Amino acid sequence: MNKTPLIVLGSYAFAEEVADIVSDSENYFVSAFAENWDISRTENLLHGLPVRWIEDLPEYVDTHEVICAIGTTKRSKFIQHVEKMGFKFAILQHPCARVSTTSDVGEGCILNAGVVIAAHSSIGQHVIVNRGTLIGHHTSIGNYVTISPGANIAGRVTIGDSTYIGMGAIILNDISIGSHAAIGAGSVVAKDVPDNVQVVGFPAMVSKENIEGW
Repeated sequence: MNKTPLIVLGSYAFAEEVADIVSDSENYFVSAFAENWDISRTENLLHGLPVRWIEDLPEYVDTHEVICAIGTTKRSKFIQHVEKMGFKFAILQHPCARVSTTSDVGEGCILNAGVVIAAHSSIGQHVIVNRGTLIGHHTSIGNYVTISPGANIAGRVTIGDSTYIGMGAIILNDISIGSHAAIGAGSVVAKDVPDNVQVVGFPAMVSKENIEGW
């Protein structure tokens, strides 16, 4: 089976982890990394592979797919820039992740090892679902969401765009979480969370307002 060459958007630690996920993929291999912030990073190889500057990417549109490996929910700017070039975004799923056949996963998503997505759930575009995350049935997750390792999201939960779920957070059944919100690591969310707030604790309470993602 011929594998598709993949450019990983990002050149820092999480990009290295994503490249490791790709190494287990039957569909892709990493051809290069890409940088949009610090052009000096293009002067050196990263694990033996080139780091391309964002403005040099269009020549690869017809031959490569891309995936964004930037953990912040503000990665949308990088993604949208590359999207306008005409790139197709991969869906990267580790072989040890399990997604129900009744659930949908959008383009640009990364599903790491140990992820379980239960029945009749919907995962938006460019969502990072990190190691050991559990997502329950009939749950809807928006675009550009970051879900940190070990999070446990119950059934019938709704999460808005560009929200950050911290490591080990627990979100109970029938909860609605807004857009551009942040759930602190280890927090237990037992009631709805509005847009643009940070919540922390057990039970999770608002600790900061008027934020713009994480």
